[in-house]
Amino acid sequence: MSLPEKLQSLGIVLPTVSGPFGAYVPAKRAGDLIFVAGQLPMKDGALMAIGQVPSRCSVDQAKAAARQCVINALAAAASVVPLEKITGVLRVGAFVSSDTSFTAQPQVADGASVFLMELFGDAGHHVRAAVGVNTLPRDAAVELEFVFTAA
Repeated sequence: MSLPEKLQSLGIVLPTVSGPFGAYVPAKRAGDLIFVAGQLPMKDGALMAIGQVPSRCSVDQAKAAARQCVINALAAAASVVPLEKITGVLRVGAFVSSDTSFTAQPQVADGASVFLMELFGDAGHHVRAAVGVNTLPRDAAVELEFVFTAA
């Protein structure tokens, strides 16, 4: 099943690309790689998860937000290459706005990683960093960046 068909079967419609929120582009292709700038969990024009995990945003909310970041990243990638040409993912960088003692950033990042494997199968396996930070732009709970592969 192609990526557009898989998204359709899940009832997912890619949003309009939000941002950029500075002097950069949301995505850039270099050969068979698509680099996607950090994506916030924007849905219907608003952040779906705000603040530090877990005091202001639950782990489950942050995982759902990480999944939304994948959807937003695919929209950004599709702005530089047709969606059906995106073949997999190589790397995910996850930034989690975290309370000082919170150490489950990998659990939050799994919200994106598991979804990517569902979408791409074996081509969804990727390397990843999951980093705790004290704050993110717009007070988002998570921000994720991606490197996709393309045909």
